Amino acid sequence: MLHRSNILTRTFGLLLLLLWAVEFSLAVENDLGRLRRELTAAENQDDKPAIVEIARRIVAVTPNDDSIWDKLAANQLALEDIDRLEQTLNAWEKVRKIPAAGIQDFRGDLAVRRNQYDEAERHWLAFVRSKPAREDAAVVYDKLAAASVEQSRWIENEKYCAQAIAARDSPARRVTHAAALLRLHRWDTAYAEMVKANKMDSADGAVKEWLPEFEKLREFLPTIKTWDHRLTQNPNDAAALLEQAPLFTKAGRAPLALDNAKGALELQPASMRARIQTAEALLDLGRTKEANQLQVSSHLVRGKDTHVSDAALRALGENDEHISQNQQTATALAARAGTLRELKQYVLALADARAAIQVDEKNAAGHAEAARSLEKLDHSREALNEIKRASELAPNDPAIWFDRGRIEGARADFPGAIESLTRSLKISESLMVLQERERCERRLGRINKADADAARIGELKEK
Repeated sequence: MLHRSNILTRTFGLLLLLLWAVEFSLAVENDLGRLRRELTAAENQDDKPAIVEIARRIVAVTPNDDSIWDKLAANQLALEDIDRLEQTLNAWEKVRKIPAAGIQDFRGDLAVRRNQYDEAERHWLAFVRSKPAREDAAVVYDKLAAASVEQSRWIENEKYCAQAIAARDSPARRVTHAAALLRLHRWDTAYAEMVKANKMDSADGAVKEWLPEFEKLREFLPTIKTWDHRLTQNPNDAAALLEQAPLFTKAGRAPLALDNAKGALELQPASMRARIQTAEALLDLGRTKEANQLQVSSHLVRGKDTHVSDAALRALGENDEHISQNQQTATALAARAGTLRELKQYVLALADARAAIQVDEKNAAGHAEAARSLEKLDHSREALNEIKRASELAPNDPAIWFDRGRIEGARADFPGAIESLTRSLKISESLMVLQERERCERRLGRINKADADAARIGELKEK
């Protein structure tokens, strides 16, 4: 009887355990169902933090549900919650005997957020090798192409753009490929891609945005191709790079202008023309901080066409050449300083002026240019010392006497200013100088002399 009682007791215990397991399983299923309903509601509201929290609870119960892991990772990525995304990927990988292909995709995204482009490329290529759906592969090739741009790897950029099209063609991808081809100067192929994109869907946003850009570039292409031919013969021809760059600037293709200007600056680090053109392209691209690192300010003077004038670029280039060949170095440095000052690049202008003085202490133009830039940089005392030295070295230069008078007037030395301005007028009469002298005379209460200057100004204006 005792043996039979023990059997009954064990059987009853097993039944109770089974019932408890069933009840627990039902409770888990009910809880899981509730969580899935909550997840759907959160997705409908695009409540990413809620999606992350609910998905995290679901995978804790059903760790083999790749679709939920995918949602969890995707929303953490969208929230830029990078550290927790990495934790999620590690946990997801642990529960899989064979890692899900999606993990490689997310690891690529994670690496890019950390600027680890080589690592990103490795993971994304592993994802592609897993033979995902064509659209998924195309999206990853899009990301590979974008990462290549960040690394300035233009050949790889074009290759990945082409592979994205091969995986899943679209007008937008054709446009992106066309832009990549432009970067490689493959003009005809680029235009052929735009034609295909336009035929596929002329109403596509990317097509509508880029077609006018391609039309604007078209008018400059014959000359651009001429410079391409010269650069094919000598890729290190800095002069050709700098002559071609403004064509890209005028065509609205600042990235191409930057490629040329940076290439020339690498070949000729002392070239002020290359520096200014590089900075102009950077400013056009909104990269002001990088332009400032070249000591070029955002006050760079542009013409009515919003570009640095061809005359200024030629002047810089000519003086660059003289300086590099040690021909009349002080004169060339002072002249280059003047061009830079006219472009409102006073720091660079002052450096050139001081370099001219160092080469030839008696170079009047160097002292004058130093004074003009120092004045613009609010160093009026130093500016006065420099302009006085310039007037001693070139006593017959009316422009130097005018600048001396103007600087003296700005420092409230009106008698000195009037004397300097009078010296300028005796050498060569000028409307600007008369106007400045009249202003100084009125400040001293010399009304009769000021009125006489005003009358003369009126006569000159009538001529």
